[in-house]
Amino acid sequence: MIRKIVEIDEARCDGCGECLTSCAEGAIALVGGKARLVGDVLCDGLGACLGECPRGALRVVEREAAAFDEAAVNAHLARRRPSASAPAAAPQPPAHAHGEGGCPGARPRTLPRRGLAVVPDAPAATTPRSAAAPAGAAEGQLGHWPIQLHLVPIAAPYFQGADLLVAADCVPFACAGFHGELLAGRALVVGCPKLDDVRAYAEKLGQIFTRADVRSVTVARMEVPCCGGIAMAVRHGIAASGKDIPVRDVIVGIDGALRG
Repeated sequence: MIRKIVEIDEARCDGCGECLTSCAEGAIALVGGKARLVGDVLCDGLGACLGECPRGALRVVEREAAAFDEAAVNAHLARRRPSASAPAAAPQPPAHAHGEGGCPGARPRTLPRRGLAVVPDAPAATTPRSAAAPAGAAEGQLGHWPIQLHLVPIAAPYFQGADLLVAADCVPFACAGFHGELLAGRALVVGCPKLDDVRAYAEKLGQIFTRADVRSVTVARMEVPCCGGIAMAVRHGIAASGKDIPVRDVIVGIDGALRG
């Protein structure tokens, strides 16, 4: 049948992910760093996603397409977000909390904060190491595991009363002073808004904010446009929680400079 359906111009799309959360049917996903229509039957053709694209890469066209299928949409959303249909199953099983069973790499654990190391000949021994300080002079500030947003348990105790740092994956590599300047004293989650599902990130963050008394959120992202999806996920998550959590944005240049 000939009907209205969303079309995405790959040449214009920069993979920012802004369109994903505006599509209630989940018809759009990031694939290979580009927004793609994952199934004709999932798109209702109403174009709610159009206004969210800063690059103007989306439009509604008329072409041959299978009819919109609401049942297919419900099944698609259930596969992507199983917690939405079974919220009671979302908390981490007690066995994981005690380090028993499950994936060893995903077992939640609290790490001792090691503080800042003494920097030889530095005027202030507790000052975070700058980019010019000797390599390895500062100790790590990571206070828990895991940190990948898909892996962290929603009800992890380290989120309670925390100042949370939500960082794009590339930030720790670009920012030489990441541990001292951004991570110290904060809980951490990381993710890549260009390669991962930003909608899933927003939902996971919303569940964390709902359950935990997070005091503040710092979003650290790279200066490239497609990295903006991580900040968008945070704001959608806060909105979903119904809470008023202060957010600070830090943009890291490719040269490692902090802006904001």
